[in-house]
Amino acid sequence: MSDNKLTLVSHHLCPYVQRAAIALIEKGVPFERRYVDLSAKPDWFLAISPLGKVPLLVVRQEDETEAALFESAVICEYLEETQPGVPLHPADPLTRARHRGWIEFGSSILSDLWGFETAKDAVTYQTKRQMLIEKFRRVEAELGARPFFAGPAFSLVDAVFAPVFRYFDVFDAIAPSGIFEDLPRVTEWRKTLAGRQSVKEAVMEDYADRLKVFLKNHDAWILKLAG
Repeated sequence: MSDNKLTLVSHHLCPYVQRAAIALIEKGVPFERRYVDLSAKPDWFLAISPLGKVPLLVVRQEDETEAALFESAVICEYLEETQPGVPLHPADPLTRARHRGWIEFGSSILSDLWGFETAKDAVTYQTKRQMLIEKFRRVEAELGARPFFAGPAFSLVDAVFAPVFRYFDVFDAIAPSGIFEDLPRVTEWRKTLAGRQSVKEAVMEDYADRLKVFLKNHDAWILKLAG
C-alpha cells in the first residue's frame, strides 16, 4: 500500500477532476491518481460514487479505513480546510462567498461548453457559441487586477476556469471560434493560467489527442469547420 493518504479517482478529460488535481498540486499535497473508464464503470467505483461520476477523493484515515468524497466543490473545500500549503480561498467571508458564486458560474459555462463541443450542426454550434460569448463577457467585466481572478493570489476560481480554457487550446487549433476576440482581460487570464505548472500537471500529455477522439466519436460540428 502506498504511503499517500489521498487518491484522486479520475477520468482523463474531466474538467472537474482537473479542479481537484490543481488544488492538490497548488497545496503541494502528495496524492495518487486512479483512472476509470466511465463507459464501463467498475463495480468498486459504483460502490463508492453515489452519482456514478468523477472526481472522487478517497481519504485513507489513521485507522486505515477509507472514506470517499464526491463532487469537486466538496473535495476542494475539504482540501482547503484540512491540508497545509497556500490558501486557495480568501480569508474575508464576503469575498470567499463571492468566489464560491463565480465557481458556480464556471460550472454553468461547462454546461454550455458541453453543448458547444458536441454540437452536430451549424445552428446548435452558433447558438452555444453565442451563449459562451455572453458568459465570458460577464467574466471580462469582473476581472480586475492581474494576473489571476482576484489579483496576485491564485485561488479556487482560477482552478475552475483553467480547465475551461484548456478546451479552447484544442478547439482553436482545429477551427478558431473567435469567442475571446473582444475579451482582452479574459484572454490575458487564459494565457497566464495555461502557463501555471499546476494547470499543466493536472492532465496527461495525451489530453489533446484524447479530446480529439472524443470530438470524432460525437461527430462534432467543430471538426467539419477544419480547413
